Amino acid sequence: MFDFVTLLTGILIFIARIGDVALGTIRTIVTVQGRSVIAFFLGIFEILIWITVVSTVVHKIKDQPILALFYAFGYATGNVVGIAVERRLALGIMVLRVITRKTGHKLAERIREFGQPVTIFPGEGRSGPVMELLIACRRKSVKRMLEVVKEEDPDAFYITEMARDVRRGVAPTFFQPTGWRSIFKRK
Repeated sequence: MFDFVTLLTGILIFIARIGDVALGTIRTIVTVQGRSVIAFFLGIFEILIWITVVSTVVHKIKDQPILALFYAFGYATGNVVGIAVERRLALGIMVLRVITRKTGHKLAERIREFGQPVTIFPGEGRSGPVMELLIACRRKSVKRMLEVVKEEDPDAFYITEMARDVRRGVAPTFFQPTGWRSIFKRK
């Protein structure tokens, strides 16, 4: 079996692996989004943690092979945690395309009430004329906008896609700022 020191070392390895793999997951996502400065700093912290953990495991694995399990479980858990954290942060800009037969202008006005720009295009669908709404917004806002879309037209067709580059800043989000942003009234 193993002693208290081995258990404590294993728990620390597990926690550290969660941290470095979660950072790696977030770093990969921000790299794909083109946020190189953030990716640079996340990479530094990720590798510092990784080197520390790996050197500890390699140094002690012969006497305490159970540490390999802590390492592996930390890695697997770190993937899940990294994805959950990134979803919570909802970094990036999304393009939301909404195609509606009924409520194009009314839907656009509702979304504009939130300060979100919308561009409308007339189009032709399988069953006749449609309106396409093109919206570039913060990823955090997509869920709320889709709720508005479904309220106005439950039959609307929509597509979301990641936007890598946007020429101008995206207008306000549906969410009220909290923390220091609410104090300084920044968005």
